[in-house]
Parts: sequence; C-alpha cells; structure tokens
Amino acid sequence: MSSEPPAQALIEQALFDQALIEEATRKSGLIWVRGAGAPAARPLWHVWHEGAACLVGDGPGEQPLPGLTDGGAAEVAVRSKDKGGRLVTWRATAHRLEPGSAQWEAAVAELKGKRLNAPGSEEIPARWARECTVLRLVPTGAVEPPPAGSLAEPPLPTPATTRVPVPAALPRLLARRRKKG
Repeated sequence: MSSEPPAQALIEQALFDQALIEEATRKSGLIWVRGAGAPAARPLWHVWHEGAACLVGDGPGEQPLPGLTDGGAAEVAVRSKDKGGRLVTWRATAHRLEPGSAQWEAAVAELKGKRLNAPGSEEIPARWARECTVLRLVPTGAVEPPPAGSLAEPPLPTPATTRVPVPAALPRLLARRRKKG
C-alpha cells in the first residue's frame, strides 16, 4: 500500500497528465481534433502557446475547423511524429481569440512563425484578423484512457478522385513517339 494520502496522489496524477498533454502536443506537428457535432476528427496544424493548443482556420486558404466554436468542447488526439501511434487523448474547451487582443497578438505571433507556405507572409496577421478564426484549445483535465479496439473510420467525403488505369495501348504509343524523335 502507498503511504501517500489520496489527495497527494490525485495532485501528482493531475500534474503528470498536464505535463504529458503539453509535452506530447508541443512536439507533435499535427493534432487530430473532433469538435462537438463533427462527424470525424481532422488533422490540424497548431502551436502550443501558454498552456493551450492554438489554431487558425476557417478562412480562405486555411484549414477548416468544423465543430469548433467559442466555448465548445473538443477531443484532441496527439500522435507520435516518428511512429504515428497515439500518445495521448485529451478533452479541451475552445476559446475564440478576439483580433487585436493581447492574447490574439501573442498567439498569432507564434502561429505566423510556424505557418508553412504562406503567401504574403507580411500580411498574415491582418488577413487572419479579417477572414479567419484563431482558437485556443485549453485542456480541461485528465487524459482520456486508451481506446479499446479499433478506431478506424471510413474516409471523409471528398471531390478528389483516384486515377483510372492507363489504357493498354498507351505505352506502345509513347514508345513509338520516342523512336521517331
């Protein structure tokens, strides 16, 4: 039996959970987020800033944030960068940051530094203020227990298509062109 009082053990577990959430989320390039009412979790890029995962999206050229609303609940799954296995799953509350507020400015400064392939990088903060939503996903407590069984889901609907098989005669036609040239 443990000689620690139960309250002390709960405090230590809460601190461990908080450290696990922060370290795993900080090191992960993507997090999988399912907002309230969303059909499936989506991979979202983020930065960890001041105790929360910060996201930008719902604007032209930015990632969609389905089901994530101010004050809404979300489930966040963090996977390993190298192996892709689930490290931790945690619950969060989404908080929309108001453009121009001190929290918004600090979060956008971090997000801007991590935004890859951004057109017009000097104008990102102004564009995000006009057209996008910046959210903080604040952990609500303990980590979720590991899932039992498979969590495989069918792919989300998309207008993308797969290539059709190459016509059987095409390789011969291409080979003929190379011989003539």
